[in-house]
Amino acid sequence: MKRSFRRVLPQLLTLAALMALVTLFFPQFLSIDYAGGRLSGPVIDVLKRGAPVALLAVGMTLVIATRGIDLSVGTIMAISGAVAAWALSSGWGAGPAVILAVGAGLVCGLWNGCLVAIVGIQPIVATLILMTSGRGIAQLITEGRILTFDAGPFAWLGSGILLGLPVPVFIWVLTAVGVAALMRRTALGLLVESIGINRSASALAGVNATVLLIAVYMASGLCAALAGIIATADIRGADANNAGLWLELDAILAVVIGGTSLLGGRFSVAASVLGAMIIQTIDTGILLAGFPSEYNLVIKAGLVLMILLIQSPNLVGHWHFLRHSLRRDPDASPRGAKS
Repeated sequence: MKRSFRRVLPQLLTLAALMALVTLFFPQFLSIDYAGGRLSGPVIDVLKRGAPVALLAVGMTLVIATRGIDLSVGTIMAISGAVAAWALSSGWGAGPAVILAVGAGLVCGLWNGCLVAIVGIQPIVATLILMTSGRGIAQLITEGRILTFDAGPFAWLGSGILLGLPVPVFIWVLTAVGVAALMRRTALGLLVESIGINRSASALAGVNATVLLIAVYMASGLCAALAGIIATADIRGADANNAGLWLELDAILAVVIGGTSLLGGRFSVAASVLGAMIIQTIDTGILLAGFPSEYNLVIKAGLVLMILLIQSPNLVGHWHFLRHSLRRDPDASPRGAKS
């Protein structure tokens, strides 16, 4: 338990520092109200609006842990949302719509996994194929228009309230807890890490790397489908052009902020979802602080770069080396400095 807490401590401190910074510009940021059986406030909005990126980050963490990448998660969101909206507009009901949307995400993940694990295509190229063609598929499903519907039970998944909190909060939290428990309470986590460290060696040790890689990409597709369901249910419509657009970049960034190396190996689902909340806090904080919209992306990029530099093990290592060097020789000047 202590080891797990230390693993996510940098992300927790970063999130706390960001919340304090936003509070300086917008003092009501931490205020939470309760009315009509629901909690409301900027923090609750962060938890809800960050649900799609948090879900994408869960699946992306597993993919990156195997030394892969999934650029198609935003497109899978669009495809799954389009399938759900088509099913609802065809009178299938909320249950079948969810099943079909999840099935579409799993099929997309299976496609990516087969290209990577069986055909042997580089993950960035294999998932780029679906990223570029998937929105065309989604547009074919919606016939090139925003497909709207009116289904109360399905809309509840995106804008409903459960125990005072938005339903999307429960979906991403339960998904993250379930995946983290599956990875850490069974041998699956070690097997995924072994593939990321050295796929050939893990195969020689008896690990079925092919099946496991396919399963990992299917898990990423499943998480993207859940994110697509939430996004579609929230607006009660499927927008194939904009659903999940560029969210794959936020998902990758959340995983990197969570400390997972793009070279594969060790990973932390909890740290990745905290990274997603950090990104959403930045987005919400910039809007609440009243900065002009044209500056939002620049400010966000600067803050993310600062966070990554602070968390960089190389920077921390250099700082410790310099501190210990100065303790041993207070009169020593930095290497390369002229007297």
